[in-house]
Amino acid sequence: MSVMARLHQITHRLKGSHTRRGLVGSVALYMVLIFVSFVFLYPIFMMIAGSAKDVHDLANPIVRWIPSRIHTHNYYQAYVALGGLSTLLESLRIILFFAVAQTVSSALIGYGLAKYNFWGNKVLLVLILITFILPPQTTFLARYVMFVRMNMLNTIYPVLLPSLLGQGISSAIFILIFYQFFKMTPRSLDESAFIDGAGHITTFLRINMRLATPAVVVVFIFSYVWNWNETTMSASLFGPDISTVPLALERFQAMFVLHFPEAAANPLLRMNEGLLMAGTLLSIIPLVILYVIVERQLVESIDRAGITGE
Repeated sequence: MSVMARLHQITHRLKGSHTRRGLVGSVALYMVLIFVSFVFLYPIFMMIAGSAKDVHDLANPIVRWIPSRIHTHNYYQAYVALGGLSTLLESLRIILFFAVAQTVSSALIGYGLAKYNFWGNKVLLVLILITFILPPQTTFLARYVMFVRMNMLNTIYPVLLPSLLGQGISSAIFILIFYQFFKMTPRSLDESAFIDGAGHITTFLRINMRLATPAVVVVFIFSYVWNWNETTMSASLFGPDISTVPLALERFQAMFVLHFPEAAANPLLRMNEGLLMAGTLLSIIPLVILYVIVERQLVESIDRAGITGE
């Protein structure tokens, strides 16, 4: 093989072709992926490293990643301050109610807008989507006053009822997801069901909802995560009687002093950011476990539902 032929072969391997990525393109792609991954994972690594440190390691500039001694007691104290297993189970139960209610209401509204042609159909859809643009803070005061007059504070109803009526967190996006999905399902299936004697409810449940399984999975997971992370309205509407893990994390300092009175007399314990990092890590573990369980189904559902982002 001549020198020119070898140079051409090397150049071809570096640049690649239309069907195959070259070495330069692969290196550039992996560098970008590593950089993006580092941006997302760096705070998590810092939180994991900081959660195992005591006050002295946190104040020592020499101790960066690996603590001088792993303090597993931070996790125990954070677990107790968050309320332990009872708070976790209450969180899972309450958020499950919200996610199921929001998924059902979004499916019903999206199905009605997609399958039935009535006057003002498109206008109603546009008005629903406009509610997603409005910041929730603009309607919070009116909603708060309404539930005060209805005597529903310190219960889950101020969040559960809006979820049942299509006014939950980001419900407009969920309605749009179901609307687009039901628009893609062929009307011939509905017509065949009507010919066979099926009613509207039977057609919705046995045909359309079975076909909409990818959309149901996506909406349920997103609704669960967003309701789990929402604390602003929940802290004001639930009151002190109802506590979830994120709400307990907001009241972490007060609960820590309550469960460990010696911290009130020891400023070093109150300044221990490792405890707060341990509590934060414990608060996201349930969502990580949920994602690990449904990761395959979620990715397949997003691909089948045609969703490209939140």
